[in-house]
Amino acid sequence: MPRIKPLVVVLTCLALGLAGCGEKKIELGQGGSVVTGSAGPQGAQGATAELVRCDAPVATVALAENPHGYVMGAGGHLPASPVPLVKLLAQQSGCLRVVDRAAGLRGTVQEQELKEAGVLRQEGSTIAKGRGYEAQYTLTPSLTFSEQNAGQGLAGILALIPVLRDMAGLIGLAEQVKFKEAQTALLLSDNETTEQVAAATGAARATDLGVGGLVLGQLGGAAGAGWSNTNEGKVIAAAFLDAHNHLVQQLRTLQAKPLPPAIPTRTDAPKP
Repeated sequence: MPRIKPLVVVLTCLALGLAGCGEKKIELGQGGSVVTGSAGPQGAQGATAELVRCDAPVATVALAENPHGYVMGAGGHLPASPVPLVKLLAQQSGCLRVVDRAAGLRGTVQEQELKEAGVLRQEGSTIAKGRGYEAQYTLTPSLTFSEQNAGQGLAGILALIPVLRDMAGLIGLAEQVKFKEAQTALLLSDNETTEQVAAATGAARATDLGVGGLVLGQLGGAAGAGWSNTNEGKVIAAAFLDAHNHLVQQLRTLQAKPLPPAIPTRTDAPKP
């Protein structure tokens, strides 16, 4: 019964955590999931230490939505797609340069149409045909499964153990403990050959104490905006981080493809 010992620690933390439930305040930069920070010209900022990185990017990549969608137990409580989360991970790791084939691409096409319609400037405009970077690979995320309560029956197990059964209130608290689990996958295909060149899975588990909103967890053995407002969302985000870390091990062995010029940056930009 490997979960019995951690459960005692979990219930103790629950009892201690309830003492401060009455206090409410906003802490900037606190909370969220294990996927944090930003990515850009100054590199990964505020990224979790568990993120595995590359010394240099090997190719450009576009992210595609899973054609079968994402089945998530929390329903409307989670965003419809994890693609923005995976985009952040890919850029923070420095392994891949990301090109947009979704809202960003639609914005580019719209600006080009406005220019051709005479709405925008004709001279000195940065909107021009033939300047887009091609995606050398396509990365497709998949949510294999998400379980909101993988620990059902825990109270019944405790009831069979005399020492724990006789502890006042323990069974009642155990009924509120849920083990949230998720497994994800990332699939990388070469756009020139259509071959799937790499694949990786990720997993995460967290102990949801139910009362007080506390969570203790082991995330993938090791997640983005919108994936941190529910405990299930945090676990799914961590599972994608775990899958990304496994994929990086494969990316490091790929021969780097010719990359387009880097985006120009200011020489006097402030240091991070």
